[in-house]
Amino acid sequence: MNFTVEAILIVGSFLLFVSILASRISTQLGIPTLLIFLVVGMLAGSEGIGGISLHNAALAKVLGAVTLTLILFSGGLDTEYAHIRPIIWHGVLLSTIGVLVTAFGIGYFIYWVTDFNLVESLLVGSIISSTDAAAVFSILRSKNMHLKYNLSPTLELESGSNDVMAFFLMMFFMGLLRSGGEMALWTAIPIFFKEMVIGGIVGFLVGKAMVLVVNRAQLANEALYPGITLSMILFTYSGTNFIHGSGFLAVYIASLVLGSQDFLHKKSLIRFYEGVTWLMQVVMFIVLGLLVFPKQLIPVAGVGILISLVLMFIARPLGVFLSLAFFKEIGQQQKVFISWVGLRGAVPIVFATYPLLERIDKSDTIFHIVFFIVLTSVLFQGTTLHPLAKWLKLDSKLSAKKAKAISLSEDVKSELLELEVAHNSAAAGKKIVALGFPKNSLIVLINRKKQYLTPRGDTVIEAGDKLMVMTDDKRDIKDLKACLGVR
Repeated sequence: MNFTVEAILIVGSFLLFVSILASRISTQLGIPTLLIFLVVGMLAGSEGIGGISLHNAALAKVLGAVTLTLILFSGGLDTEYAHIRPIIWHGVLLSTIGVLVTAFGIGYFIYWVTDFNLVESLLVGSIISSTDAAAVFSILRSKNMHLKYNLSPTLELESGSNDVMAFFLMMFFMGLLRSGGEMALWTAIPIFFKEMVIGGIVGFLVGKAMVLVVNRAQLANEALYPGITLSMILFTYSGTNFIHGSGFLAVYIASLVLGSQDFLHKKSLIRFYEGVTWLMQVVMFIVLGLLVFPKQLIPVAGVGILISLVLMFIARPLGVFLSLAFFKEIGQQQKVFISWVGLRGAVPIVFATYPLLERIDKSDTIFHIVFFIVLTSVLFQGTTLHPLAKWLKLDSKLSAKKAKAISLSEDVKSELLELEVAHNSAAAGKKIVALGFPKNSLIVLINRKKQYLTPRGDTVIEAGDKLMVMTDDKRDIKDLKACLGVR
């Protein structure tokens, strides 16, 4: 069926509208929102009521790369380095050793229960070995989960960085299949470390450059800042891949560097990327739903359920427990929960399009097995995260209590105070973003010559300004006064 531009836009906008409205059902039923988008795509597909035929794996690959890039950037932008610094090695080992153990463990099981040869089995294991950043970020944040023991930053760091290892393993086993087994592992290992190093260096440099660009560009309109940062993100991903580095890792590290700094329009940029990320996820999952043939899921249902169970209860926990074996501060309950948050989402399905494009033998079967595994993972693991956290007593209710506290008492550390900027203060003539305020302090109002100003990041402080400052911790008052030159 040939569609005109108008028909494509009509159908696309209708599917987008229905998907977003249908996401309300997920909140009421406790079903992950991403699953709703997949179902809408499947219902609109060639074997559904919509009858839309889409056989374009290349489109899914490109769309998936852009979506994952934005997901990683948005997740990193909203994560301060200070939060992940205590658990950085936990995340690094989970995203490397954990992925490696999971891929080989489930790969050998697939080899045992299917007619795939060993390399094909390990290819499937590699594709489904990493947790999905979109699924983890969206479920943890949409359910407003407050986890103890730095579990949230650990899970987000792992899901944001483990795609590199999974992608490397997938490309290695695809190369083995194309070359007939002539590729050697010892030649691939240096390539992996080279990609990691290049991606890390580029990401760090781009993150620093983005801080300078945003703070000093002085664009005519605030609405242009998302555009200039978006161009830098996409250039970082594609440019890093072009020089044979890891584009995904570069984008994630750049976002972590940027998110840990003070820069202009920070809150508006975070909101922008959250919105764009959700929109891209909706589109991506609808397209993936259109690509799948439900009738082809039925023949792989039995083996798909078996693989999913082994992945959830054996391979993933094995990778987690081995990766975190030497960290005594991480208890068994925490390891169990981390093991269960092995959510699979769009990334494995996007990875499964690579064998389709390369015309790898049995690639169509691989795609539908991976799709089925993702469905079961999001359905069963995604819906049980919150109950499991409560059962393991890892769900902290501290944040919820703070949110209800409206009236201030002597027990509350937050304080609102007025500070006057002295004429000889070093803060005079500086932008607010350059003051180096404590992280939990905020200028809420400026009294300048009996005129009240709403402060922004690019507002320049003048001598004699009276600043109304809100701080969450009274211990920061000394640092506030030092920043403003107040005794």
